[in-house]
Parts: sequence; structure tokens; C-alpha cells
Amino acid sequence: MCLRFEFPDRPGSLPRFLFIPLFYQVWNGHLFRLPPKFLYNTPMIELNIPGRKSLQLEHLVCDVNGTITIDGQLPEGLVRLLSSLRDRLTLHLLTADTHGHQEIIDHQLNLHAVRIQPGDEAAQKADYIRALGAEQVVAIGQGANDAEMLKAAGLGICVISVEGTAVEALLSADLVASNIFDALHLLENPIRIVASLRK
Repeated sequence: MCLRFEFPDRPGSLPRFLFIPLFYQVWNGHLFRLPPKFLYNTPMIELNIPGRKSLQLEHLVCDVNGTITIDGQLPEGLVRLLSSLRDRLTLHLLTADTHGHQEIIDHQLNLHAVRIQPGDEAAQKADYIRALGAEQVVAIGQGANDAEMLKAAGLGICVISVEGTAVEALLSADLVASNIFDALHLLENPIRIVASLRK
């Protein structure tokens, strides 16, 4: 399948029709259509951390329950904060939909979260990170099933949650934040990340 673009006829212009291939990716039994990166300006947060390799982060992957929600509800002000980051990072949500509220959350954030299937949830999340290109991902989580994705991501942030934080997640992260708001503020002020992780 191709996208077709038309250009005005003028001397020295490109051909009238330009065919650009679309790329497809299968993940967890679903087919996703991905446009080539040169069709848009890739949003990014670049981190040059002394003593570590540089990171060019393009994707923000968040666990839902316990990480961005409390008892299945988004806290006040979080939608605005997540929206403010979407000019730099593509937002992805991974969830088992424990509370059954994900459809509402999807509507609030104007996206469609990826539903994790029961069984081997940690591996499913880590595989999703790798499919995006792990070094380009910042992942945020707090549960035991988030540990592998925090470890796999270019930058893993564990949040301390009122629902509890698994020790596995804590030990797998690059950074620990006191809550989801503080974690997202780190991405709004990336020099803080550099200051914490430099060696």
C-alpha cells in the first residue's frame, strides 16, 4: 500500500505523483501501520549524559494502573501534563485494565491503550518496548510486571505509588520519582535527568 502526494507542475519540480510505501508491524497479534519517519518531524528529547551513552528519546511508554492512575482514575492535572509532552514524545499506554476503566482513560487522553493479555505480562511489556526501538523509549512504571520494560528501555523511571511499588521495578529503573507528576516533570526539565545520572 502507498500514499500518493501531488505536486504542482513547474520546471524542476518533482514528478507529479510520488509513491511512498507504508510499513507494517505486527505486535501481540495486531497489525499496526507505521508511516516512514521522513513523512514527519520526529519529536524527541535528547540527553547527553556524561559517563553514559547519549539518548534520543522519541517514545513515552507508561503503565496505567498504579502508575498514572489511582484506583483506576487519572489524578487531576495529569491529562494536561501528559498533553504538554506530546509535542516531543509519542505517548503509549500499556495496561491489563485491572479496574475496567481504560476506555474512559483512552477518551480522556485521546489515544488507544495497548491491552496486555493475562500471563507473562512483564515479557509482553518488554517486547513492546523493543518493538519501538528500546534506546528511543522512556518507560514509566511501578509494578512487578513493569520491571522488564524499565530495564529494557533507554530510560526507565520507577514511580512511588500510593498503590505500592514493587521492589523488582525499583531495582530495574534508572531513576526513581516520588510520583507520576515528578516523573513527567523530569521529562519537561531533562537537565535534571542529566544531573542525576551523570558519572
